Amino acid sequence: RLVVIAVEAGASVHLQAIAVVLPEMEGEQVKRKVVLLQAAGEILVNPERKIELRLYFSYLSIFKKYFMATKTATSAPGHTNGQKREGLLEKFFLDQLKDIYYAEQQMLKALKEMKAASTTEELEDAFENHHMQTEKQIKRLDKVFQILKEKPEGKRCEAMDGLIKEAKTIINETKEGTMTRDAALIIAAQKVEHYEIATYGGLVQLALTLGKHRAAALLDKTLLEEEQTDHNLTYIAEAHINFEAEEEDEKTEKSMESSSASASSSYN
Repeated sequence: RLVVIAVEAGASVHLQAIAVVLPEMEGEQVKRKVVLLQAAGEILVNPERKIELRLYFSYLSIFKKYFMATKTATSAPGHTNGQKREGLLEKFFLDQLKDIYYAEQQMLKALKEMKAASTTEELEDAFENHHMQTEKQIKRLDKVFQILKEKPEGKRCEAMDGLIKEAKTIINETKEGTMTRDAALIIAAQKVEHYEIATYGGLVQLALTLGKHRAAALLDKTLLEEEQTDHNLTYIAEAHINFEAEEEDEKTEKSMESSSASASSSYN
């Protein structure tokens, strides 16, 4: 049984959940339940086998995923008597971790250039915040490698190299100090975000399938951050940058028409 109580505390909302392990649930079932709860938040297990769990609201979805994935993870190929065998899927999972590890490190460098090329202070701040967030995400990946007892290392990611190359091309092909450049930079940054969202989303599901719940919790946290960054960039673009870029084009066209008319008048 799971009882969930929402408690409002000031401006934030917390969840208090008490999960009671039933008497008929013994052995491996109990262990799996405890692991799932540990992956979602801070946990305290007392001798009466009552588990008190505090969750932030944003992690409720993670808890649900782990809870529902229990049977899938333990019945998947590669599991025998609660123990996993290293197989092709696990090797692929590790390979994709190395891929995103490299990608995050390359994006860390690119964000500095994108910030320097930005026109508005708002977009500069957004890239600066994302740079700091990316540093934390790389450290989080270090923890995932540690959990897996693997050395943190990257593997060349052609997709990320291509996306960063495109961003640099945009900088070279747009006029400095224009809103059009900011609009283009936002699109370039969102292409990267969508790649990372797809990658982290797949990694979370693979981690759950392989029974790596602690790794899944860390990866899911980054996934939520990437989704929020994408949302923030959309807001910045739609709030004013796209509109101002359009007005910028109209002013340029009028200026060109005026110059053309002046030149024609002078000729006559």
